[in-house]
Amino acid sequence: MCVTVLCHSQKEADQFASLVLFRAAARNHCDCIEGGGQRLSTKSSTNKQGPSMSKNVLFKSASVLVLSSCALELASLPAYAQQAEEATREVVIVTATRRDETVQDAPINVAAVGSEAIQEQGLEELSDVLAVVPGISLVDQGPRSGNQIIVRGLNADPISSEEGVSSGGGTVATYVGEVPFYVDLKLNDLERVEVLLGPQGTLYGAGTLGGAIRYIPKKPDFDVDSLELMTDAYSYSEADGISTDTSVIFNKSFGDRFAIRGSVGYQNNTGFIDYPFVVKDIGVSEPDPDFSDPTARAANFAPVKDANGVEALYGRLAARWQPTDWLDATLTYYHQFQDVEGRTVSSHRSTVPAGKYEAGMRVVEPNQRRDELLSLEVIADLGFAELTSASAWARYKEGGQRDQTDLLITLEYSYEAFPTFTAFTREDEDDEYVNQELRLVSKTPGPLSWIVGAFYNHADGWGSSKEFTPHFDEFAVAEWGADQLRPDVLEYYSVGTSELTEKALFGEIGYDVTDKWNVTVGGRYYEYNLKTADAVDFPLLYTLFYGAGPDEVNLVFEEGGQKDNGTLFKFNTSYDITPDFMTYLTVSEGYRIGNSNGVPPCGAYDPSKPQGQCALAPGQQYGPNPGDIAEFDERQYLPDKTKNYEIGFKSSWFGGDLIVNGDVFYIDWTDPQVSSATVNASIPITINASGAESKGLELTSSWRATDNWSFQGAYSRAEARLTEDVPSLVRTITPPGFGSGFEDGKVGDRLPGAPGQTFSAFANYVRPLSNGADIKWNFGYSWQDDVLTRTGGRGSSLTLDSFGIANTALIYDAGQWSVTGYIKNLFDEYAETGVRGTSLYNQTIDGANVRTYYVNVAPPRQIGVRFAYKFGG
Repeated sequence: MCVTVLCHSQKEADQFASLVLFRAAARNHCDCIEGGGQRLSTKSSTNKQGPSMSKNVLFKSASVLVLSSCALELASLPAYAQQAEEATREVVIVTATRRDETVQDAPINVAAVGSEAIQEQGLEELSDVLAVVPGISLVDQGPRSGNQIIVRGLNADPISSEEGVSSGGGTVATYVGEVPFYVDLKLNDLERVEVLLGPQGTLYGAGTLGGAIRYIPKKPDFDVDSLELMTDAYSYSEADGISTDTSVIFNKSFGDRFAIRGSVGYQNNTGFIDYPFVVKDIGVSEPDPDFSDPTARAANFAPVKDANGVEALYGRLAARWQPTDWLDATLTYYHQFQDVEGRTVSSHRSTVPAGKYEAGMRVVEPNQRRDELLSLEVIADLGFAELTSASAWARYKEGGQRDQTDLLITLEYSYEAFPTFTAFTREDEDDEYVNQELRLVSKTPGPLSWIVGAFYNHADGWGSSKEFTPHFDEFAVAEWGADQLRPDVLEYYSVGTSELTEKALFGEIGYDVTDKWNVTVGGRYYEYNLKTADAVDFPLLYTLFYGAGPDEVNLVFEEGGQKDNGTLFKFNTSYDITPDFMTYLTVSEGYRIGNSNGVPPCGAYDPSKPQGQCALAPGQQYGPNPGDIAEFDERQYLPDKTKNYEIGFKSSWFGGDLIVNGDVFYIDWTDPQVSSATVNASIPITINASGAESKGLELTSSWRATDNWSFQGAYSRAEARLTEDVPSLVRTITPPGFGSGFEDGKVGDRLPGAPGQTFSAFANYVRPLSNGADIKWNFGYSWQDDVLTRTGGRGSSLTLDSFGIANTALIYDAGQWSVTGYIKNLFDEYAETGVRGTSLYNQTIDGANVRTYYVNVAPPRQIGVRFAYKFGG
């Protein structure tokens, strides 16, 4: 075997040669070594004098296979072993620090999942990747509601996010290539996914409060013509049908300067949640008949089986042009469309006789989401530095329907007096973004290195919510003497717009004090300008009782907004105690912008002036100066900030067969943004709390025990708590009825949303066959501690039980093609991952069962077969 290695100095080449020759002598299968070259990245510049690869990592790239994510990959990630007698391993190069490095050499907390893991194990979404990454968790609410990402416990919101979640919670910046754009991207044709913990505002254009996630796509290849076909068929233990996911990837070169690469996939997921209580005719059928009477149920319900299914069409088309050796440009278009049938919830805790995989909603709840991104990435090698320009246009559109009956019943405005009352809401959102980032990264040899960048983002957002109450107008005219009918039965209509402009300058300077000791300082200046306009109307009320026309809608917009600017600081130092043991210290600051709450203009209700008045929520409590940002101004909330302190180490042992990494951290969280409600009418809003903190530790390891066996493990512990009292933090109710109340958050209250502890353990086995193929088997288990759903467990909230999920797979890999049999959630664990409402909502008002209390659930056992075939390449 001839090993070709690209080194960055004669000294590094000599060190590598000595290591490989020593190992090769024992194995007697090395014939030649080459060194002295420099690797050029198409994503970012080289590090100082080139990619920073320690001699240990160089050794591993020739003799052993290192897990690309240092044991942070999902349960059942394979060892990627080739022939046991060769025992080669892939080393994934990451660009998290804007320079080519391995995970082991980067002096920050970074994990990476490589393309082989994504393809071979069929990792489909971000939740698959984050399931076992220490320090970061995802509140899995299913595709209907969106998933909240929580870094190191930085969350004070209840786990009950509404529909329209398009930001992942806002504590993490998500990048597609070089462009900041939040999307739960299908993991198709990616080079890798990188996960960085800690604020990254001095390296990345978008400001981050707690971390960054980067989807790195594969670029068009000038040297390859290839076609890849992949198909996956699987079934859930609670589903009636077979789900499929099929994709095609191609690469076509046109000479050595131009190439295109594309992919397209279609997923048809059957779902596994039933909706047994969907009414046949909204406003006519009884939503709460005698549930024990089969005849009454059959007369009023039209049950829907597997009602949380998803159809997704996703793809990418990229064209890459390299007109000269120093210029590289890639134009890419991404498209992802999801048609989701319903929520992934269970209503077995509520007032209706639902099972563990049954939802209590009265209407179907379809939702459609479309993500589009057009980006142009240009990289220019200027000799002394590498210039990267990332330009992008992006759009996110969403539209859906959901059951709104419970909200109107709990307002106690006598809607429940209508025996067949059922309400639903139509929600739409349309957001458009324009991004530009310029970054210059030094390449000159020497102890000094630097990065400088500029960022611009402009976002326009629009959203509306319409609530409908079919046939209620007829009831109001007949029973209450209302003035007239309203054909569209539009009960509530709200519209909000926003215009956000962000600008930032950022950069870092690093200096090698010695060959072993590096010091880096960074800074960021940012400013933003947010303009908002919100309006609300109650058309049904005004038509029935206040003389408005039968189709009249009056929207008077209340303008708002805010401006802010500031600076952030970063300090990092690393020291190589030995070539295989590095320690690092990082102090960094992060921030998240404020926003409008969309609270409509309110005052004492005046029947003669219904337009623009908030009839159902009079007397909103604004700050003393309505036009200014005030501490208790309910119309908006301020930015929040973090200061992150982290000490960590990265180590390799026994020639790289054993890797152990770890860190401890402390985060001071200032003005945290938390969910609350208005003083009047309990309209949900966001407020700023006084302060919180998070502290903990994270450990990861991987061990290549033999040429055939490898093991990985990870553990994290985080304690996130309030550091000051927060008045009226937790919204609750006081039965009987739904009168609103609040509980104060207290010093020491544990924050909700994230488990206090997680651990994962994996085993991987590979056996080469005489025909050149490999048999691979893997088994993984990941566990998380219990999770509070509200701060301090207050408001009679539910604490989600701890749970563990096991996955296993058996792969036959013939090189050009492979077939995989797998089981996810091997032991069919019933796991609750989120919740809406509390047990206090389990009330019946005038025969109407309130069904607000339900939980999100993880998928049950999934058994599948995956096949992949590659032509060319």
